[in-house]
Amino acid sequence: MKTGFVYLIGAGPGDPGLFTLKGQKILGRADVVVYDRLVSERILGMAKPEAEKIYVGKISGRHALSQDKINALLVEKAGEGKVVARLKGGDPFLYGRGGEEAQYVRQHGFDYEVVPGITSAIAVPAYAGIPVTHRDATSSFAVITGHERPDKQKSSINWSEISRGIGTLVFLMGVENLPFICDQLVQNGRDPATPIALVRWGTLPDQEVLTGTLQDIVAKVQARNFKPPAVIIVGEVVDLRSELQWVEKKPLWGKKIVVTRARRQASILADKIEELGGEAIEFPSIEIKPEADLSHLDKALLTISHYNWIIFTSVNAVDIFFEELLRLELDIRDLKGCELCAIGPATRQRLEERGLRVRVVPDEYRAEGILKDLEKLVQPGQWVLLPRAKGARGILPDRLRDWGAHVNEIHLYEAVPAGHIGQAALERVLNGDMDYLTFTSSSTVHNFVKIVGSEYIPRINARTRVACIGPVTAETAAGLGLKVGIMAREYTIDGLLEGILSDVQGGKPGRKLP
Repeated sequence: MKTGFVYLIGAGPGDPGLFTLKGQKILGRADVVVYDRLVSERILGMAKPEAEKIYVGKISGRHALSQDKINALLVEKAGEGKVVARLKGGDPFLYGRGGEEAQYVRQHGFDYEVVPGITSAIAVPAYAGIPVTHRDATSSFAVITGHERPDKQKSSINWSEISRGIGTLVFLMGVENLPFICDQLVQNGRDPATPIALVRWGTLPDQEVLTGTLQDIVAKVQARNFKPPAVIIVGEVVDLRSELQWVEKKPLWGKKIVVTRARRQASILADKIEELGGEAIEFPSIEIKPEADLSHLDKALLTISHYNWIIFTSVNAVDIFFEELLRLELDIRDLKGCELCAIGPATRQRLEERGLRVRVVPDEYRAEGILKDLEKLVQPGQWVLLPRAKGARGILPDRLRDWGAHVNEIHLYEAVPAGHIGQAALERVLNGDMDYLTFTSSSTVHNFVKIVGSEYIPRINARTRVACIGPVTAETAAGLGLKVGIMAREYTIDGLLEGILSDVQGGKPGRKLP
């Protein structure tokens, strides 16, 4: 029987980009994922699809499972011979009760490994523009639980020591006890005018910062109805925020943008959104399903020397085409004599990565653009291989045949409705909790509407800006009742983002992406 193993993994403070490489690697091969409240959907999406996911999050006064039951669950799953990833917000050994879980696992005869995570005690202040140490302010800091009950008979916190002897104080889980914390610090010698900051949802696009002093922060929290979870920072370093804040200055800061591309392609757009400060909500409305029978492609590849042109209209077509080429024990040398055309820069790049030269890349990245550039190049009687998606528009092969070319159109894949959408992402879309909704193909539009239901279109139109990668996609969206507010000038992912940036800036030209 396979021996079970438990990994105690720190998921970091919230931003999925701060999840460690080692954590990702282990999560990708875990059989069971036991996760806490503050672990993001993006991080959970790094687990293999068939992994069992078990939520054990805790909210003040309401726990999905008690700590004893969590401990028992880890041992139970390890006892089934499974690799268990215990995902905890921040670092598992900093107020994460990871030590207790490790002890329990070891006591019951199983091995474990700790994968440290970036702690919110340092990352959250950094995202708020507050360094916990600074040569001109302080060279010491302490991390303290803010969760200690005020009515506890004997405190484990030495208030007189921390109030006067440490420069920066970082309290975790302390919003509900804020009046008690401020009172204790002032009573034990801290200046009431000491700066303090509360950072809610730190490192995430919903990040909110409230600053004040020990003497007025409680009133400010009440006036703003400032709710947990938040990290509390006390000390002179808080005043550096006005000079050092940076994340709020990103051009898409605070914007929630839905990505409807297939899951394996979504990361490109999602990463760019997050680099610009926005939140990418992954809602893969399609899946790329390769054709089960590729015999027509095999016949074409075995007679590839007869073709004058190969036209690639997507990265997916390139990948499937060359996977089959290699399976037949052929290689790029067999393509000698074939001219290559790629519909856009991403497709061209994928071909060039394989050592191939692309002769034609149209200025307009759609069928009409290809036809315009090929009109004087493709001669009557020439053979054209067109490997592409099932259901694509017929204008390209029809026009090529009108010119007298022999066109072999082969379907390599189909964009089908996604089999699974995360419940959290679905609820956000249905509730209109998004600023922008992006579509990169007509298939993403069709399947998005199938998933959410046409009855929700009016709500989406009222609350959300719809952005499309090009005119064909925009026409499809409009035909299904969506109000298109943005269409990319250049029909690429970067062009789509530049259109959103321009919209955010009130119609001014969007920032050019690197």
